[in-house]
Amino acid sequence: MNKFIVGISMLSVVGAAGVASADLTIGVNLSSTGPAASLGIAEKNAVTLGPKIIAGQKVRYVIYDDTTDTTTAVQNVKRLISEEKIDILVGPTTSPTTQAVIEAAASSGTPMISLSPGPAAITAGDAKRKWVFSAPANDGIYAAALLRHMVKKGVKTVAVIAVDDAYGENCTNAYKNLAAQKGIKTLTIEKYKRADTSATAQVLRAMKGNPDAVYIASSGTPAALPHVALIERGYKGKIYQSGGAANAEFLRVGGKALEGSFMLAPPILVAEQFPDGYPAKKEALEFVKVYEPKFGPRSMFAALSWNALKVVESAVPKALKSGHPGTEKFRAALRDAIEGTKGLKGAGTVFNFSPTDHTGINEYGMSLMKVENGKWKLEDHAEFK
Repeated sequence: MNKFIVGISMLSVVGAAGVASADLTIGVNLSSTGPAASLGIAEKNAVTLGPKIIAGQKVRYVIYDDTTDTTTAVQNVKRLISEEKIDILVGPTTSPTTQAVIEAAASSGTPMISLSPGPAAITAGDAKRKWVFSAPANDGIYAAALLRHMVKKGVKTVAVIAVDDAYGENCTNAYKNLAAQKGIKTLTIEKYKRADTSATAQVLRAMKGNPDAVYIASSGTPAALPHVALIERGYKGKIYQSGGAANAEFLRVGGKALEGSFMLAPPILVAEQFPDGYPAKKEALEFVKVYEPKFGPRSMFAALSWNALKVVESAVPKALKSGHPGTEKFRAALRDAIEGTKGLKGAGTVFNFSPTDHTGINEYGMSLMKVENGKWKLEDHAEFK
């Protein structure tokens, strides 16, 4: 069975009883298998909790698995657009697969809400990116939280170990743009492949300069590879992980090697530990109440698809004033409605989109956690005023 067949064979339809007469079709392309499966499975779980009716319109969800493969992702999205006639795309899961499908979505005039950070940056005259929105905070928000904590802890030198793909590059660039401003010197930037089984060489080079901290810019369980190697080689400095690894499977794979390390993530994972009144804390706890009884430990990745559907649910009533689902006019109106979303509270996140900001998440949508006794502990967050 080739990858495209695998992607299609993972098709599932939520609310199947309403398929024939469904008015609104939401296409979902996720990495339910492959290296990013620990992210995609949680995202898919949350999609099954999505609304069945929005503004009086029956909703049909069509879910494909891209196996964490860019070629399959493009094939899936093209098929969702041409055969399933989707009104909006939710996904993909990773930065590489997201970057790969932007052309297909934009050329067909199909709005998409990526579940990966970074790709929604908007520049003047960028006709393609205007169709792309992002459920996670952008890389700059992640980097600001990271550098704020490093400064507090007196970190002066850092080695970066990044996965060699768009996600690793985006995280690294965002970090570099702020590090120099904060007086932090980057000693080296090492890269490894997502499918590698060893990162020893990269770890040894990173440790050579005895950095105060190592920042691992990776996602999913592959992020544990250099982390475990650092501990095995006796590294005693601080270790930071990007938000791409913030899930229960990463904790399981990394085990005791993760103790005392730090990780960036939206508030959802430690929602109870935030002060009362913190933006969208209530909504985060509501998501946890719905998700955990059915699927187990909460996941920030599940929260991303949950939040993406909240954005869709908010925008559809406005778009219906301009057209009907299944039409070009409706898709364009849906894009415009999403871009105009203000003050929408998701699980631990408040969205304020604009023509120049298709992520719409500020500093309150990010926290820094510490791993203690195999669990997340809130370490730092933007001061709530």
